[in-house]
Amino acid sequence: MAGNSFGTIFKLTTFGESHGIALGGIIDGCPAGIELDFDFIQEELNRRKPGQSRITTQRKENDEVEFLSGIFEGKTTGTPIGFIIKNTNEKSKDYNHIKDSFRPSHADFTYEAKYGHRDYRGGGRSSARETACRVVGGAIAKQILIQKGISVQAYVSQVGPLKLKSHYSDLNLKVTYSNSVRCPDEKMADEMFEYIDQIRKDGDTIGGTTTCVIKGCPIGLGNPVFDRLEADLAKAMLSINASKGFEIGSGFSGTLLKGSEHNDEFYVENNIVKTKTNNSGGIQGGISNGEDIYFNVAFKPVATIMKTQTSIDKNYNEVTIDGKGRHDPCVLPRAVAIVESMAALVILDHLLLNQSSKI
Repeated sequence: MAGNSFGTIFKLTTFGESHGIALGGIIDGCPAGIELDFDFIQEELNRRKPGQSRITTQRKENDEVEFLSGIFEGKTTGTPIGFIIKNTNEKSKDYNHIKDSFRPSHADFTYEAKYGHRDYRGGGRSSARETACRVVGGAIAKQILIQKGISVQAYVSQVGPLKLKSHYSDLNLKVTYSNSVRCPDEKMADEMFEYIDQIRKDGDTIGGTTTCVIKGCPIGLGNPVFDRLEADLAKAMLSINASKGFEIGSGFSGTLLKGSEHNDEFYVENNIVKTKTNNSGGIQGGISNGEDIYFNVAFKPVATIMKTQTSIDKNYNEVTIDGKGRHDPCVLPRAVAIVESMAALVILDHLLLNQSSKI
């Protein structure tokens, strides 16, 4: 199985399954001499971990990361950073009923068809539990970006039909993590919580959208043609479990505008080039222009529902499948930390690529 590494210079490779002994990763290309805040890394993991409230999966995992290499006396050495996160609360018996059957909209069928053998316990490698490793890599990347004045902040902007109408610049993003939904609008967060909770009680699931804002990004990240910055961000976001859509800047709404309405006019302030509007989302021609980079990521409803569904087994016989196990009724609250992590990995990788291209 290929496809377990992400990045060019700052590269993260992950391993492990949802119900295996442990998850883990190797970070290659991290600069030496970075003093790490291990409490910050754990806080980032805590934002993603299961069991945070009744609107997330009730699997209880501490998600404590153990570093194995690449760090000495609290600082990175420049060598590969190895780490593991042990699984402590797996309940594999919850998946015996789908050992020979394929759950609708899961990776069960495609994994079986491609590899001929799969770990059916919690989805194995296809489980969103793998994303804990991405958060470790993202937490280290974030610390380096912070030193360079770059911040990455995501939040839940829509759950089902409930959608924030305010622009991100009108919201206090600092309060995003003050509620279990991860929405920076207190009133909307309460409405979203009640809506998700009712969906949960009905044995169903719901999707939605996260918005991410990257501030302080310098001009010049990204390359034309195949290595456009927004293309790498899109790949990063669409690699996250349950993600189904990506739009940057004006996105699909920009298709309703004329060029005269959509163009971002330039001006100069204190000898710095800026744009009057930011429909481009901070990227033009695949290269960052110094404005805020902002984008939306759409997530589908979680595929496992607590209802009976029809499907097929390995022999193509029709079967019925009952939802079992511990699952999120809505992935959005936990996805926020993952979106931030993947964005941080992309931006740091491009920063390092820029440095390597200059003689």
